[in-house]
Amino acid sequence: MIGLAFSLAATVGGGWWSLRRLSQARHLLDTPTSKIRSAAQGYVEFYGVLREQADTAIVAPLTGKPCLWWRFKIEEYCGDDDKRTWRVVERGCSEGWLLLDDGTGQCLIDPRGAEVRPSSREVWRGNLRHPRGPAQTGWKGWLDSGKRYRYSEERLHGGQPLYAIGEFRSSGGGRQGLDLGAAQGAVIREWKGDFAGLLQRFDGDRNGQLDEREWNRVRLAAQLEAEERHRQHSQRPAQHQMGKPREAQPFILACAGEDELARQFYWQAAGGALLCVAGALATTWLLNALLA
Repeated sequence: MIGLAFSLAATVGGGWWSLRRLSQARHLLDTPTSKIRSAAQGYVEFYGVLREQADTAIVAPLTGKPCLWWRFKIEEYCGDDDKRTWRVVERGCSEGWLLLDDGTGQCLIDPRGAEVRPSSREVWRGNLRHPRGPAQTGWKGWLDSGKRYRYSEERLHGGQPLYAIGEFRSSGGGRQGLDLGAAQGAVIREWKGDFAGLLQRFDGDRNGQLDEREWNRVRLAAQLEAEERHRQHSQRPAQHQMGKPREAQPFILACAGEDELARQFYWQAAGGALLCVAGALATTWLLNALLA
């Protein structure tokens, strides 16, 4: 029964992984590369260079190296004499926004929820729960092979190329239309939060209530306020942002291009399909053995 459970899990998990990677590969190949300056709102892909942001200093937690984004994992070698394995004891990931420049404009990227695939990765070992100083390389790193902890750290650095696919949205620059009804309602809800102030402005007869005529004045003033806020907002320089899509679409940040990523996804989909087939064959064999 335990073997049957494992074989069923392999069948379902392998099939799900294969379909997921195939879908992601098709999204990557079917989405045309856009330029930040002229990109339409919605799901897009960009290819550019990471830039450092002013007044932003990020340092990787294990190596202490300056970077723009990091992810780390600390594992401990533990277990009994018969079975010893690496167990994750600590992991973390930075959430600082990234700045992508493609030559036509710049876009801020919120990496939360993204599948980040950096090119800079270091793995080394030591005897301390938290390493001190940068990773050991060469013969020193080889001598560390018997130590108790294993550290891995991945980073994104300024000047590195970056492929990004996700949900794109812009504000300012006159790019956003005005939904007057929604904007007016938002202003009225804001004013209702200070009802005493609302009464002071619009309660003409000072009876502590707003009649229909006075509410009409509130709605007219809120409409004018909403139009003025939109005008001021439209005069600001355009700001572009990318984040996790609302729908089940891939959100990927990678130092590799889309062709290389799609090729990797196809290989992973093939591996998932093989696991699914192997699990199905094992399930069939085990069911026949149980029923025999």
